[in-house]
Amino acid sequence: MQISLPVRERGTCCAINLELKPDAVDAAVDLLRLLADPARLQMMAALQEADQPVCICDFTAALGLSQPTISHHVGRLLNAGLVKVTRKGVWSFYEMAPGLAPATRDLLSSALAAGQASARHHK
Repeated sequence: MQISLPVRERGTCCAINLELKPDAVDAAVDLLRLLADPARLQMMAALQEADQPVCICDFTAALGLSQPTISHHVGRLLNAGLVKVTRKGVWSFYEMAPGLAPATRDLLSSALAAGQASARHHK
């Protein structure tokens, strides 16, 4: 079966409906950029699976990164409202923010599942 395509002129092919408001696009891009960092994505994945808050020292050990680097990353996650911190003495414990939007949780889960599927596919 042959499909006939209409003749188009450059720049006037068809109207595109861009329903996302610029603020929504900016917020989505900011979130994607935040999660695009390997350390932050792994940290969020660990927090999503954790049964209890995770000590910042556990991230330094698991990721093999220095404490200042881990602090920078959790600071970015904290400022974005993705995580909550509880301090006990000199220790800081992190968990996913309780009020985190379901769509954000779904995005994280989808990104992790897509990464795992892609890694299996490319082996």
